[in-house]
Amino acid sequence: MTDQLNFQIRSRIGLVVLVWSVLIGLVLTGCGAEEPKVYRVGVLSGLSFVADITDGFKTEMTKRGYIEDKNIIYDVQTTDFDMAVYQNIIQKFVEDKVDLIFVFPTEASLEAKMATAGTGIPVVFDFTLIEGIDLVDSIREPGGNITGVRYPGPDIALKRFEIMQELAPEAVRILVPYQRGYLNVPPQLEALYPVAEAAGVTLIEAPADNEVELEKVLQMQTNLDAILFVAEPLTVNPDAFAVIGKYAAEHKIPVGGALLSVDGYDSVFGVNVNNISTGAQAARLADKILRGTAAGTIPVVSAENYLQINYRAAQELGLNVDEGLLSQADEIIR
Repeated sequence: MTDQLNFQIRSRIGLVVLVWSVLIGLVLTGCGAEEPKVYRVGVLSGLSFVADITDGFKTEMTKRGYIEDKNIIYDVQTTDFDMAVYQNIIQKFVEDKVDLIFVFPTEASLEAKMATAGTGIPVVFDFTLIEGIDLVDSIREPGGNITGVRYPGPDIALKRFEIMQELAPEAVRILVPYQRGYLNVPPQLEALYPVAEAAGVTLIEAPADNEVELEKVLQMQTNLDAILFVAEPLTVNPDAFAVIGKYAAEHKIPVGGALLSVDGYDSVFGVNVNNISTGAQAARLADKILRGTAAGTIPVVSAENYLQINYRAAQELGLNVDEGLLSQADEIIR
């Protein structure tokens, strides 16, 4: 009886010791475990017209397991085509030693490339035209610490011209306003001029620094048939577009290229990219980088065209919007 009792006591003591050993082991293991990585991403949203690109980026990052304020922290900075502000924001990202910079549009992307040279901080650009500028080595191998989503500027410029011709086939004098000195305008105009000439259309360039100068330029114009936007920041600035819209309304001519509505003035169509979708494309590149792939080895991807038609505005101008064109549209405003 005594032996059995002693055996039971020893068994219970052994069990208690085993349990405590396991618990202590778990505690010690937990103490030695590494904290999960928290990524810090600097986001420079440099053009208000496409600011929702950031939403597309963050949404896709969430789908890929990056939960804001848990394992990823975003420092989102917004401005509207201001080079000095671009430089200050990016320099702050570099000083903070962020894990990645997501940036748009073109000029901001160039600033990011220059500021991060030699730092090892990867850059993902978006809404950026790469033609004619020293941003990447090539589409397949961008090189350095950079990759991103290309804005297909020349292709979109040609599509905008094509749509304007469909809507206003009689238009033979078309004004093309743009931000003076903007790097991405020349490649677009180079693509447009041969096509316009073949169609018997005269393109009238109207470079300006701001809406005040643009208004003066417009006052000097006569006998215009339409106004066509290329991809650049001036014409999508609300104040500048209001000036253009007022002129177009007074002269009853269509405005097209980017879809805008300001102070009751509307453009009749826009050919652009889908901001949410292109932001998601950039997130997929960022995910690869954060998982260890060198940015410069990841091919640049191109955003797809997105056609918007303001059917109501076109009807008010008496433009013929046929079913074939409507069937191409990704979005129709009626």
